[in-house]
Amino acid sequence: MTIDGSGQVPAGRTPLWRHLYVQVLVAIVAGVIIGHFWPQTGEALRPLGDGFIKLVKMIIAPVIFLTLVTGIAGMSELKSVGRVAVKAFAYFLFFSTLALIIGLIVANTVQPGAGMNINPKSLDAGAVSGYVEKAKHGGGIVEFIMSAIPTTLVSALAGESLLQVLFVSILFGIAMLMVGEPAAPVRDMFERVGLVVFKLVGILMRAAPVGAFGAMAFTIGKYGVGSLANLAGLLATFYITSLLFVVVVLGITAKLAGFSIFKLIRYLRAELLLVLGTSSSESALPSLMEKMERAGCKKSIVGLVVPTGYSFNLDGTNIYMTLAALFIAQACNVHLSLGEQLALLGVAMISSKGAAGVTGAGFVTLAATLSIVPSVPVAGMALILGIDRFMSECRSLTNFIGNAVATVVVARWDNALDRDQLRLALDSGVAPPLAAPPIEQDPD
Repeated sequence: MTIDGSGQVPAGRTPLWRHLYVQVLVAIVAGVIIGHFWPQTGEALRPLGDGFIKLVKMIIAPVIFLTLVTGIAGMSELKSVGRVAVKAFAYFLFFSTLALIIGLIVANTVQPGAGMNINPKSLDAGAVSGYVEKAKHGGGIVEFIMSAIPTTLVSALAGESLLQVLFVSILFGIAMLMVGEPAAPVRDMFERVGLVVFKLVGILMRAAPVGAFGAMAFTIGKYGVGSLANLAGLLATFYITSLLFVVVVLGITAKLAGFSIFKLIRYLRAELLLVLGTSSSESALPSLMEKMERAGCKKSIVGLVVPTGYSFNLDGTNIYMTLAALFIAQACNVHLSLGEQLALLGVAMISSKGAAGVTGAGFVTLAATLSIVPSVPVAGMALILGIDRFMSECRSLTNFIGNAVATVVVARWDNALDRDQLRLALDSGVAPPLAAPPIEQDPD
């Protein structure tokens, strides 16, 4: 079934070619073929991928704002918002830290960079200077907090900062909740606007195969399949670690919450292929929010957990951070003591928060971390620059699955999960329709 925003499960058997995940999969394969055999053509197709991501980013702010505001305003009382937020952030903190520790353990065990004997002075520091400059703008914790505060109420929705959208949406939703009944017409209006916006999401998703095709053709055309060979060990280590994190760590978490991680992955297959094609988990954010609500998670939970998870629950990025940092240290023969590694973990724990779900954000975050930890040469990032695009795909997929699991778990913790609806969605692999709201009858 394709995600068309209609909310209807089609009757009868849908032709295979009409499924969104099939279309995206074919587009990815076609992009690989074009990029490999006609690399110049593949590079020239980059605007297709970039254009699709821009289309999706265009609607992310209104989707988050409308979902979060109506969700918070629909809660019974203000302490309900705080209760859900505390549970969500407790989950984010635990699993983000766990992902960082796992990356650290794997890097010390496998030692993918050992034996390379790279002289940091021989590396092209200019190749990563742009990322380092971006990282410097992130600053410390004070700058991070200040960056979440927009200039005006409207500028947050017109800008590109996910944190600012969250900040304004949460404040606006709390304000509506405190106003109470007089704010009901505003909430109703936002809910109706939300229906239109999600229909727009369905329209834009029809262009997903085109975006995935362009993005994959550019990646293979520019870097080539052969660019994976030199650093295949690091890539394999990262992919296997991320896979084990999803299957074992998130799998156990899902089992304890009463559902199967494999069924959830099947349910979200179209979105996962879209993330794979575009190397951006942000490209599937609107669809994720819609499908998690259709899977039985309460709208207010989805509206709060998914957007905040995109900034604070980045499991794939966290694994990458410690694994890549230690790979660079090992390749440059820099020995890090246990204390230095723990310091690196602490810095990464802070710098990874607020990283956007867009392509290249993990690399910028790594630059920010290494800039603060002088033991590891920042110039060493040039070693992984060529394969970062391929690592970005794995980061995005792991981040996406992690946020889907978080949404179900937090909803279950808060008794806001329709388990029958979840079972129906995961067993069938198809998004069930939402229950229609009751129609108020005119007393006259």
